[in-house]
Amino acid sequence: MTGQDGLKGEIRKLLRERNAVMLAHNYQRDEIQEIADITGDSLGLSQEAARCEAQVIVFCGVHFMAESAAILAPDKTVLLPRLDAGCPMADMITADDLRDYRATHPEAVVVTYVNSSAEVKALSDICCTSGNAVNVVRSIPENREIYMVPDRNLALYVEKASGRRLTWFDGFCPTHERLKVEAAERAREAHPDALLVVHPECPPEVVEMADAVLSTAGMYSFCRRSEAREFLIGTEMGILYRLRKENPGKTFHLVSRALICPNMKLTTLEDVRDSLESLSPVVTVSPDIRSKALSALDAMLRVPRDVS
Repeated sequence: MTGQDGLKGEIRKLLRERNAVMLAHNYQRDEIQEIADITGDSLGLSQEAARCEAQVIVFCGVHFMAESAAILAPDKTVLLPRLDAGCPMADMITADDLRDYRATHPEAVVVTYVNSSAEVKALSDICCTSGNAVNVVRSIPENREIYMVPDRNLALYVEKASGRRLTWFDGFCPTHERLKVEAAERAREAHPDALLVVHPECPPEVVEMADAVLSTAGMYSFCRRSEAREFLIGTEMGILYRLRKENPGKTFHLVSRALICPNMKLTTLEDVRDSLESLSPVVTVSPDIRSKALSALDAMLRVPRDVS
């Protein structure tokens, strides 16, 4: 067996022995996604963690995602193979930042993107994903002030799509922020028949150019259903693995080579094996933080899928 094949065999054996399930985010390395039991977005994976019968969750993603799994599945052991896999956007806002805001805007409804720490979620009224953020905002009474954290690009997109007035924290995803109009224009010139599909974390001027603005889960569904044969993809490069696997008759181009998240690429097969062998590093959330963060997540899950 080759090195990778051997590692994959070791991992599958350890997963059985540890009664563990391996979850991989859509932006992980191809070989990590290939061997994972389940791939998906951060919230979807955390919900799978809560539903599955495994006692050990190996979360191949970044720190806030493992925290979300620990919030939704407190009775299980959540492993993050690379404890140094963080999220710069999630780190841009601290619990103190949000406390300061709430002290001066006590009546505001705080809508927090799931790409945030457990402490920030715990200080929030309701969470959202990139896929349901518009519906979450529309579900809030029209006379309420709405403050969205931490991503300014997502907030600006939601404001326009929902017709609601928002204020927001000035955070951003460094990877999506690197996608510039010039790169999108060059990609369109090179592939004039392709549809431009981008993530709402991209800069607003790129979002304005797009044929579709979607979460990663939305991109999978859109590209699968679309009659188009060629797509320009404006999100982290890891998504290409599954898009190409699910759509063998279609062609996918990354809009820019800058769309790579170093944190999402930290986790290797060796890290997964070592984590399963040692059952570490474990990610936990204190009971007090967990109960408050869970309340914000539950509030999101109660929002109907279609809110007018």
